[in-house]
Amino acid sequence: MRISKEKKEAAYNYILRKIDEGTSGIASYAAENLGINKSTVHRYLNELMAGGIIEKEAHDRYKLSLKTGNYYFDRSSGDLESDWTIYEKYVHPFVSDLADNVVNIWKYAVSEMTNNIIDHSCAEEVRVCVYRSALNTTVILSDNGVGIFNKLKEYYNYHSTEDAIQELFKGKLTTDPENHSGEGIFFSSRLMDDFFILSDGKVFSCNRFDVDRTEEYQNGFTCGTTVYMRLSNTSRKKAVDIFDAFADVDGGFTRTSIPVRNAFDSSPISRSQAKRLCERLDSFKEVTLDFSEVDWIGQGFAHQIFRVFASDHPDIKILPINMNEDVRKMYKHVMLLK
Repeated sequence: MRISKEKKEAAYNYILRKIDEGTSGIASYAAENLGINKSTVHRYLNELMAGGIIEKEAHDRYKLSLKTGNYYFDRSSGDLESDWTIYEKYVHPFVSDLADNVVNIWKYAVSEMTNNIIDHSCAEEVRVCVYRSALNTTVILSDNGVGIFNKLKEYYNYHSTEDAIQELFKGKLTTDPENHSGEGIFFSSRLMDDFFILSDGKVFSCNRFDVDRTEEYQNGFTCGTTVYMRLSNTSRKKAVDIFDAFADVDGGFTRTSIPVRNAFDSSPISRSQAKRLCERLDSFKEVTLDFSEVDWIGQGFAHQIFRVFASDHPDIKILPINMNEDVRKMYKHVMLLK
């Protein structure tokens, strides 16, 4: 029976995804799940190797082939004068053949993140690493500057770098408000499939994040910041859709979304944690609090947000989403209090 071109492409993509996930015994695994025999899977694997798309590591274990670029920039040599030049010369060649929506996302995110380095980091050295596989493109920007979380902490006089990280989730945060909107990290983190910032041993990420991964991306500098960005080569995301999701009819950045689990080391319980979370929320009209993976919340935390803050700011809509049963019970409890 002849396999159609569409089914073959689907099988290719399935095999590539499983290889990317680190699946071992890929021939047997793919044959069983795709409903084809192992000899057919082996033929596909050989074709993918011949095309330079995958590489064999061991018996029945493969990895995706990578096109890589590693670049070094020095401020004293004039390398850090233009964020656009860094994107155009060193990142665009890796993504230029992809769909316009994907290219536009990379243009925005890379230019915003490199602009932050140029204008805010005080870094003298920057490294840019680009990796392109059959499935994804990854860009890692590293600098030897003052460190983003420490700079925000000192500028705003926050109690800790954790407070600075929490503020980044909200957006509209910058140490140069006259020249920058403070929106770059907020939107870039939501445009990417995987995005995190590593600095001073701390991590900012809107994604589910395994802290053990940080060692893999240490930038080699003794200080500074690393920004990791990964996006599917076939992503259907559009930058305009992400911007519109957080804008009002006039295009203003009036909505924000906070992943509560990422903003705290554990389930939040106290009124003081809620007060910290509510700071600067009065600059938005709508705030979504995402409680995914939050096991429970304390009464003081819930009461401060949903009763005290909401009562003091009736013009701001607070939208809790993805609450489990225990979180929902506490939310309902404080909403019924007189």
